Amino acid sequence: MAAPRHRRRGFSRRVQYGLFAGYVIAVAGIVLGAGLLLLSRLDPRAFGTLRGIAIDAGSLVSGVGRSGVDAVRGGADALSDYILAGSQNAALREQLATQRRALIAAKAVAAENARLKALVRLQENLPRPILSARLVGSTPTGQRRFATLSAGLAAGVKSGMTVRSPEGLVGRIYEGGLFASRVLLLTDGETAVPVRIVRTGNPAIATGQGDGTMELRGLISGGRPFRRGDLAVTSGTGGVYFPNIPVAVVVEIRGDRAIARPLADPARADFAAVYPIYQAPVADRPAPPRP
Repeated sequence: MAAPRHRRRGFSRRVQYGLFAGYVIAVAGIVLGAGLLLLSRLDPRAFGTLRGIAIDAGSLVSGVGRSGVDAVRGGADALSDYILAGSQNAALREQLATQRRALIAAKAVAAENARLKALVRLQENLPRPILSARLVGSTPTGQRRFATLSAGLAAGVKSGMTVRSPEGLVGRIYEGGLFASRVLLLTDGETAVPVRIVRTGNPAIATGQGDGTMELRGLISGGRPFRRGDLAVTSGTGGVYFPNIPVAVVVEIRGDRAIARPLADPARADFAAVYPIYQAPVADRPAPPRP
C-alpha cells in the first residue's frame, strides 16, 4: 500500500530533526544576545574587546569584497575609456595646452612665494603621518557612516586620530581592534568639524547629515556667509584636526546655511594616512577661568 501523500510531521524524522535544529538555533541566539547585553552593561571593557575582535574579523571579509568590486570597476572603466578614447583625444589636447600655460604661471608664482618666504623667514610645520593603511570597506547608506581601516592597535592607531586621503579629510578613528579600525566618516550624523571658509576666512561648523553630505553653519551671524563652490578647510579650533585640511565644497545654499559635499570619497580611496591628534598651541588655547 502506498504511503499517504500528506503525512503528519511526526512520521518524518527529517522534519523532526529540522524542527529541533531550528528550536536549538533560536534558543541559542536568544541566550547569546542576552549574554552580550549583560556583558555590555556589567563589563564594558570586555565588551569592547569583543567588538575589536569582530572588527578584525569583518575587515578580512570587507577586504575580499573590496578587491572584487575594484576589479569589476576597473574593467568597466577600462572598457568605457576605450570606447570614448577617440572623442576625448581632441579635448585632452586642448586641455593639455591650457594646463601647460597654467603650469608656467604656477611656477612663476611659486618662485615668487619662495622669495617672499625667505625674506620674512616663514616656516611651515607640517605634521608627519603615523602610518598609511588600506581602506577595505565603507558604509554605503544609513545615518551612521563608517569605514574600515586595515591597521589597528598593533600599529599604534588610537581613537580620535585623524584619517585623511590625498583629496582631503576622511574622518577620525572611532574604535579599533588589534589589526583593524573603524573610521567615523565626515558624513556620519554624529560628526562635527570646526572649519573656515577659504574665500572669507569666516569660521563655521560642518556636521554630517547621514546622506553623503554635510551641513555648514556660520559662527558669525548676519548676511549670507556661503556661496556655491566655497571651499571649507579645517580651522584647528579645539584640537583633534590639524588646520588647513580640505574638507568639503559648498553645492547648495539654504539661507544662512549651506550643504557641502566632502572632497574625499572613502569608497574610491584605496589608502589613507593616519595623523596624531592635533594639539593647539598654548597661545591659541582659551585662558582658564579666574577663581
